[in-house]
Amino acid sequence: MKWLPWRFVVKHVARRHGFLDPIALLSRLHGFAQPSEVGEPIELLRAGVVFHARGLINSRVIQHNLDWVWPYWIERQFDPRDPSFIPRAFSITHINLSNRNWTAVGHPDCDELPIVDPRGLVTPFFDSWSLDGWLLADDGRCLLPSRAKESRQWQDVGEVISVNTESSMDDMELSTRCWVELEYGIPVCRFRLRARSEVTGSLVLALRPSNPEGISFINRVTLSKERDSWTVEDERSVTFSAPAERHHISDYRNGDVHIHLTDREDQTEGICDVGMVTAAALFSVKAGETREITASIPLSDSRARLPLADAWQTEREGHARLVCPDPQYQFLYDAAIVSLILHSPDDVYPGPFTYKRFWFRDAAFIINALVSIGLTRRAERALSRFPQRQTSRGYFRSQEGEWDANGEVLWILKRFFDLTGRRPEKHWHGPITRGAQWITAKRMRKETVAPHAGLLPAGFSAEHLGPNDYYYWDDFWGISGLHAAADMLGDARPEDSRAFREDAVDFAKAVDRSLEGCQQRLKRPGMPASPYRRLDAGAIGSLAVGYPTQLCAPDDPRLLDCVEFLLERCFVGDAFYQDMIHSGLNAYLTLHVAQVLLRAGDSRYLQLMDSVANLASPTGQWPEAIHPGTLGGCMGDGHHVWASAEWVLMIRNCFVREEGERLVLCGGIPGRWLEQNEIISFGPAPTSFGTVSVSITPDPTGSPRVEWTADWHREEPAIDVNLPGYEPVVASPGTGSAVLKKSSCGS
Repeated sequence: MKWLPWRFVVKHVARRHGFLDPIALLSRLHGFAQPSEVGEPIELLRAGVVFHARGLINSRVIQHNLDWVWPYWIERQFDPRDPSFIPRAFSITHINLSNRNWTAVGHPDCDELPIVDPRGLVTPFFDSWSLDGWLLADDGRCLLPSRAKESRQWQDVGEVISVNTESSMDDMELSTRCWVELEYGIPVCRFRLRARSEVTGSLVLALRPSNPEGISFINRVTLSKERDSWTVEDERSVTFSAPAERHHISDYRNGDVHIHLTDREDQTEGICDVGMVTAAALFSVKAGETREITASIPLSDSRARLPLADAWQTEREGHARLVCPDPQYQFLYDAAIVSLILHSPDDVYPGPFTYKRFWFRDAAFIINALVSIGLTRRAERALSRFPQRQTSRGYFRSQEGEWDANGEVLWILKRFFDLTGRRPEKHWHGPITRGAQWITAKRMRKETVAPHAGLLPAGFSAEHLGPNDYYYWDDFWGISGLHAAADMLGDARPEDSRAFREDAVDFAKAVDRSLEGCQQRLKRPGMPASPYRRLDAGAIGSLAVGYPTQLCAPDDPRLLDCVEFLLERCFVGDAFYQDMIHSGLNAYLTLHVAQVLLRAGDSRYLQLMDSVANLASPTGQWPEAIHPGTLGGCMGDGHHVWASAEWVLMIRNCFVREEGERLVLCGGIPGRWLEQNEIISFGPAPTSFGTVSVSITPDPTGSPRVEWTADWHREEPAIDVNLPGYEPVVASPGTGSAVLKKSSCGS
């Protein structure tokens, strides 16, 4: 096929029809990136095409039908009086850029993850139609949560995980609750609506051809003869807890069913050739009384693997528990644990919707959080699936062109075995060896004088770093991966181990030479994203040398100068603003900076933690990127599990973290937590030295007591108790406690 004149044909056809020459255009675009064997991962291109295909459909439907009742993000983004409004004049596609917020509900080990938007709209299946609840008064008023001025939402993280939403208007109140439970082993999504009005009216369960990304087609819906269930597209069922007293269906030509709620005639079946069926089941509400209806949606035809009862309690037994006097930090930690459990049914996912697919990069951080808080079974199960994604050449492939993947896989494998106190079983030796050999073979060894000599090739890497380039992010992960492989294979394959160690050292020297060139060029030690970049927001990736790989000392001048640049130039308020692609505040990347500051003993880490906490949604979630003005999600998944993982890791490292061969306790505990009398605790938390539980007993005289218990893998490590504001203590072996004194410098 290479011999056929495709380029000539494409150019000729384009010019003949008056279009730009696509070959020349692509050539121009590639000129802004470093030459790479993979221009852009086909997986991302495919996802982008699907994403904007939806946006194209949105542009043909929504703006011409603004009298319809739309999801919350549309009602706000298309309202010229709302701060979230975005003009659409030259936008070919209309997508959610202002309120990408939702929360997943589910059941442990069930892959199905219904999502709930900020006003209670429930999307039960992946990228499916949705269910909404309305309250219609007989005097014509209608409480529509997506348009309501007053609304409140929260997540329960107790025995049953649920998302609750309350909306009100005048003397009308509507609340919804969504959760998932097992019914005879089948996961079922429950959507409970509860309405109260001072006048008679109707509680409305509405079937909507939309979700938090836009249009989601419904071609056919049927009401059962008993009037207590819908069949959607002849395959999905929605059962009501009581028969519908009135029922209406509409299609695109006749407008939204919302405008037909008071029609006299009922409809029991609807078909729409363009896929915009809407339906409403109405249930009477007496004045001054509460009416409740529950819709049930089976999520699967197969039984779940967990027993019927106590699944959440079973899952959370033995994991590291936080007890602190800060209700916001406590709730966010507990909500993050729920997120980690929900999104690790087999593989781990960085989100329930937009990002419900697998990347090694995200998986490494999420699995690190799982194993760091004792959710070991989930971590091990996810890791066991890694080898099936390894190519014959050793590349751990989730998508092409990501040269960081192998280093991340080897690093998280070592992290798992360190924290569990185990050695890799024999079946891991092959994948580890091939993975490390791939890194060694991939380096640019033929280059000798170029700034990228000895580094990994130019690639796409993490998409938030910029166009294809020789990213230090990839290199730091590669070095860390080689060291990890050398450690894991030390006893089983000593020759391979020695070779990988030597190459890791050589690799690090090549990076150091390259960074020395950057320092001369930039006149400061801060690390840019690549040898060919100036310092910009992409430099956030170079922090990987300090967190999480710990390839450098906490006070490395290159690391700290990079942080100072980012804090000065790339923060909005106290949150990192990624102006490349994301164009929003990033909770998870802000916490990367906080982790570096925590290691360095810089008290500013707490400002960043507080900022991230304040950016969380009322349900305890963070979208991948947050609009600096509206604080709604503007990019990525509205429930970003990598961010949840980073919050868990940040809390964990505030109590207990490894620093070389030493264990640091209480290095990040906020001083305000000690201004009360309740015990603060965390654990049991796995570390590379063993599993540790830590407690702090505040003291009104200013001498708090820190106590710890541990099950060490081997001998007890050196322990530093570094509670901020108090004199550091080097604990004597076997003591298990320390009484602290106020620091003379007060810091």
